[in-house]
Amino acid sequence: MALFNFFKKNKNEPENIKEPDENIFTEQEKAEENSVSEEKSESPLPSYEDTADIAEVMPAEEEAEEPAETPASEEAEEAEETEEAEEEPIAEEAAEEEPKKKGFFARIKSGLQKTRDNILSGVDRVLKGFTEIDDDLYDELEEALIMADIGVETSLEIIGRVKDIVKKEKIKEVPKVKELIIRVISDMLSADDEALELPSPSIILVIGVNGVGKTTTIGKLTSYYKSEGKSVMLAAADTFRAAAIDQLMVWGERNDVTVIKHAENSDPAAVVFDAVSAAKNRKTDILICDTAGRLHNKKNLMEELKKISRVISRENEAAHKEVFLVLDATTGQNALQQAKLFKEAADITGIILTKLDGTAKGGIIIAIKNELKIPVRFIGVGEGIDDLRPFNAGEFAKALFEE
Repeated sequence: MALFNFFKKNKNEPENIKEPDENIFTEQEKAEENSVSEEKSESPLPSYEDTADIAEVMPAEEEAEEPAETPASEEAEEAEETEEAEEEPIAEEAAEEEPKKKGFFARIKSGLQKTRDNILSGVDRVLKGFTEIDDDLYDELEEALIMADIGVETSLEIIGRVKDIVKKEKIKEVPKVKELIIRVISDMLSADDEALELPSPSIILVIGVNGVGKTTTIGKLTSYYKSEGKSVMLAAADTFRAAAIDQLMVWGERNDVTVIKHAENSDPAAVVFDAVSAAKNRKTDILICDTAGRLHNKKNLMEELKKISRVISRENEAAHKEVFLVLDATTGQNALQQAKLFKEAADITGIILTKLDGTAKGGIIIAIKNELKIPVRFIGVGEGIDDLRPFNAGEFAKALFEE
């Protein structure tokens, strides 16, 4: 009987632990719990970076709950692990600082590695198969450039210019043709290259199909102009996609700038109207407007952009206007076709080419610059907020072909 009571007692104890009485809290503990909940409600929601910090702290708290009594050998091992753990963050910080020290030119050069290999490897392969300069060589070089996403029209023009230089300078050596190709492409990139200067006030309309990173580009553009000492405001005029409004709000919080928005499916021109009025009243230097990325109906897109332009002119006639088209470099020839279609629907004043670091199709920037005669204003060579910078043709050509 005593043995039965012993097992019965042990069986009941876990149940008491699993199901505690909800009324065991004292009044003082309830008051403390209420004060903590009030403090949490008053504090803002943590950002992405904050949550990452919290996730890193959690394992340390779990380790603190382990028993303190361990053998001497285990304590020595734990001490070594602690020293290694303390050294890791230092190494990580050094790794984070290293890209910053490299500078943006080094990042462009590194990001264009795939594009450089794609263009020059094809040219090198063709030149190795010839001992003299003739029409067959030119045909093979044209094909190599087309395959490198430079485009048919631009590739033909590059080889045409090379032919002229060869005749004029009476060049006979096949290896020198590579130098001529690099020279011609660099000249194309540098043609009509003028730095963009935005007076205050300025209004930028950002257009582009969904998926090219338009909203993210606006966030990076905001960060760049803020670093230049400009005051910036954002307008969420892409009202046909609820996610676009939410994403722009996140970027507004990260950059600590005001975002003017309306409800989903509201009139984009109405959003721009309120944003222009607010920017004018607050004497904001730059207003950046996110617009819809619909291209399936060019007529509607054109009418929408015209309506927005009329609102801007009526509400702030003195403001300088720019229309930037965002293109994804990884799409190659599709990016060129998008640019042609948008050019028919809108008066594009500049192009922002993103994701150059993750593609071998960066040669498309040469075709865009040469065929559309639209200046490339910004290029993106990374995921970081500082990886969007103004396009400099000289630097780009040097980074593209420098060994």
